[in-house]
Amino acid sequence: MAESQFVYVTYIRTTAEKLWRALTEPEFTRQFWVGTAQECAWKPGASWKLMAPDGRVADAGEVVEIDPPRKLVLTWQNHLFPEITAEGFSRMTYELEAKGGTVKLTVTHTIEKSDSKLIKAVGNGWPHILASLKSLLETGESLEGTNRWPEGL
Repeated sequence: MAESQFVYVTYIRTTAEKLWRALTEPEFTRQFWVGTAQECAWKPGASWKLMAPDGRVADAGEVVEIDPPRKLVLTWQNHLFPEITAEGFSRMTYELEAKGGTVKLTVTHTIEKSDSKLIKAVGNGWPHILASLKSLLETGESLEGTNRWPEGL
């Protein structure tokens, strides 16, 4: 079966440890990821949930691989949109690589389905969320519109 894939690379003026905390700790994710928080024990095989501010599970899966502060691999299934949920599980990978005073962050999101609705959705969402993460870590403020849950969703 054909695979759909989204890859995004950015460089953030921070340390790998600070970036890792921002990617995994709820007090950070709420600030740049539309008010969501992750629930996870952060060990291989642990369940992972991205929780909407109203208590709904937005996305869920499990930890496949974890090597703080270098790599995190999750299975990922959307739970908000039935047509995307029906596509099944995708795989999301964070790779962090220190580069002097910056960290190269590569986000790769794949699914074993050609022309995936999920990959189209994350292709629209990840750039905004990751730009907001970069802004938060470099300036102390996230981007407008990424610090609260969208109305009507």
